[in-house]
Amino acid sequence: MSSSNAPSFASMAALLLGFCVLSSLPELAMGITRHYTFNINNLTVTRLCHTRSVLSVNGQFPGPPLVAREGDRVIVKVVNHVTNNVTIHWHGVRQLGSGWADGPAYVTQCPIQTGQSYNYNFTVTGQRGTLLWHAHISWLRSSIYGPIIILPRRNESYPFQKPYAEKTIIFGEWFNVDPEAVIAQALQTGSGPNVSDAYTINGLPGPLYNCSTKDTYNLKVKPGKTYLLRLINAALNDELFFSIAGHNLTIVEADAVYVKPFETDILLIAPGQTTNVLLKTKPYYPNATFLMAARPYFTGQGTIDNTTVAGILKYTHPSHKSSPENLTLLKPTLPAINATNFVTNFSKKFRSLANPIYTATVPQTVDKKFFFVIGLGTFPCPANTTCQGPTNTTKFAASVNNVSFILPSVALLQAHFFGQSNGVYTTDFPVTPLVTFNYTGTPPNNTNVSNGTRALVLPFNASVEVVLQGTSILGAESHPLHLHGFNFFVVGQGFGNYDPNKDPASFNLVDPVERNTAGVPAGGWIAIRFLADNPGAWFMHCHLDVHTSWGLKMAWIVLDGPEPNQKLPPPPSDLPQC
Repeated sequence: MSSSNAPSFASMAALLLGFCVLSSLPELAMGITRHYTFNINNLTVTRLCHTRSVLSVNGQFPGPPLVAREGDRVIVKVVNHVTNNVTIHWHGVRQLGSGWADGPAYVTQCPIQTGQSYNYNFTVTGQRGTLLWHAHISWLRSSIYGPIIILPRRNESYPFQKPYAEKTIIFGEWFNVDPEAVIAQALQTGSGPNVSDAYTINGLPGPLYNCSTKDTYNLKVKPGKTYLLRLINAALNDELFFSIAGHNLTIVEADAVYVKPFETDILLIAPGQTTNVLLKTKPYYPNATFLMAARPYFTGQGTIDNTTVAGILKYTHPSHKSSPENLTLLKPTLPAINATNFVTNFSKKFRSLANPIYTATVPQTVDKKFFFVIGLGTFPCPANTTCQGPTNTTKFAASVNNVSFILPSVALLQAHFFGQSNGVYTTDFPVTPLVTFNYTGTPPNNTNVSNGTRALVLPFNASVEVVLQGTSILGAESHPLHLHGFNFFVVGQGFGNYDPNKDPASFNLVDPVERNTAGVPAGGWIAIRFLADNPGAWFMHCHLDVHTSWGLKMAWIVLDGPEPNQKLPPPPSDLPQC
């Protein structure tokens, strides 16, 4: 699929139908190779009566779906036609043996410069469901994003009722001004950045915003059917509650891993997370239409875009081509903005299927244990200047174990592969906090953090446990942590300070949820485990982009194993240069 016929959201059903037609053709069990071309261009878009140029892929906002089957090889040629440097990250794709294709700028690659191209080449291994792709440099993912749809292998079915149809719902954020200017100003002044002007569903803000009624996503359904909704949060900085008035949803998958199904009328989805749900429509034609709405969850002290995006669920009448007008519009009730109890109870419902077909390979023993304290902090204001951070002498910062990560000017993975780390990064990232304090209690007087490009080295196939402890410095808030190159199991979570003597007794080592992005609770902790079976340099960061910009990020270096297939291959010949 090239840029000339890249599918839009509207053609999604036709696209999937096309793949069904192809299923009659012979195919190797190993899967096929799918070719895409992603052209990065400027696109003029009007939302909320504001017209501006956004960066887009193939002239689409949001970008086109990347569709593959489990086991397929995917080659995406990304061509940069704009003045910005660009990379694309295939969020949640395991990238086993293909670390050069992961995409975060200055971690696995230098960015693609103007007029240049790069072929991302990877195989989808052991995953099925929904993921997302997005730009991974500065805040460019505000408009460069789209769905990854991984269908099961040929002749394999879903472990739940086959849906009548599938729809993709991707949440985003809209800024009336260029988000690059927003973050540039914030980093210069040390202040919190200006917030977005709207949230979007499939690029559309919906009827609750000014000048936006015509820009509303309509989901048309038939009575008595089951639909699979692929939900993706591609917003820059906000976790979102979502609900459809008058309907329950059955959650069946998270981050491209099947889960034990459970029913809910409200769900929370953090940036970078994906959730597949089954929507059972009413058995009869209802005399109403139904609002689908999303708004933020937030417990911090800063400003927030506290608005609501909405789409409309419409039943198509059997005797009409479209729904009659003047139907009652029913609205869902969403939790309060700071409804942490709901969030906690909701996140605890996720469990791996953990059956003989879809096993949960939770590390039962641990080779390497780490304790990471994450959260906000400060930098001193440069001499003879005034800043607009928490005080006029400080700038906002964020850190892991008091280290605010600085991206290098060459890619970590290249420096590691060629043994040229000197002057690029050090391998002395602290495995425990440099300063201990009451993490979720009264903050310390000194909130300054250090900075540097410090990585942690893991031997191949080490089983790893990381406890991620949130802090109350500058306000306790949830941090959706994303690990590149791996899925991890969330074996424990709690509020307050983690107790290494008591808390491990309650860990779930049987069927914990397996994810690539998980929220560290506001004023609490999570414990994750993973197997370091993927050699390379791997980013781990908060998926709230403002926190990433402030330094809430770090890198793992996973060493090669002894066998040929356990080694990082050399870089591709077209790898971009810095």
